[in-house]
Amino acid sequence: MARQRNDRRKADGSVSAWRPRVPGVVEVFHAHYTEYEYPMHVHDAWTLLIVDDGAVRYDLDRHEHGTPHDTVSLLPPHVPHNGSPATPDGFRKRVLYLDASRLGDELIGPAVDAPDLRDPVLRRRVGQLHAALALPGDELEAESRLTLIGERLRTHLRPRGDEAPAPRDPVPRAPVRRDPALARRLRELLDERVVEGVGLEEAAALVSAHPAHLVRAFSGAYGIAPHQYLMSRRVGLARRLLLAGRAPADVAGATGFYDQAHLTRHFKRLVGVTPGRYRTSGARRG
Repeated sequence: MARQRNDRRKADGSVSAWRPRVPGVVEVFHAHYTEYEYPMHVHDAWTLLIVDDGAVRYDLDRHEHGTPHDTVSLLPPHVPHNGSPATPDGFRKRVLYLDASRLGDELIGPAVDAPDLRDPVLRRRVGQLHAALALPGDELEAESRLTLIGERLRTHLRPRGDEAPAPRDPVPRAPVRRDPALARRLRELLDERVVEGVGLEEAAALVSAHPAHLVRAFSGAYGIAPHQYLMSRRVGLARRLLLAGRAPADVAGATGFYDQAHLTRHFKRLVGVTPGRYRTSGARRG
């Protein structure tokens, strides 16, 4: 992956890069550049790009493109491209590099033809995925969101003759296919693994279902996504342990959270107070 200094511009700004524990994600890359220009280069992974501030101008397959803030850009592997700021104040971007398990080589051609997708739903979902990837412990949420993003990208890139919307057209939301038996099997699996947890790909293999269909079936049956259900169960278990007098740091490890900060984030979201305050509220009544 190219991170070289351009001879004409300095590599200014700030970057943050990491590899999450989510199948299919090679790298997460956040950057803020004001002057830096990428030279022509290639990646061996798919580049899924959103720009939060400013805009990027780039050449792909000898055609110039741009990335306004309401666009999702998908650059295929092995195709040379460059990049430079399109506004005086530069740009702030968030990038996911995805391997071929998420998007196959048969989609490279359509992506070259239409790399910039104006799709508000897709843009919002990519932002939500970055939020899930920002901190460890929410891998099931990230997997679920990435699965639905991949499904929507494939709809955009499907050849026009396959009765799909044109690549630049808005993609309608897929209808929920009711499958209560499948949803119940996933719920039972999550109940069995409240502390241990389970990845989406593993869960899909165990219940013999496509990951995207599994997420939609569960959400349609229970009105809550699988990752939200699992976190609710973990928080419920944490509440009982906290009222029994155990310390938040100890409770975090005992209930499947990555660390105390991970517990606190989800506990406060669902209960409205931190685990520490919840624990002392019970002690005052003892």
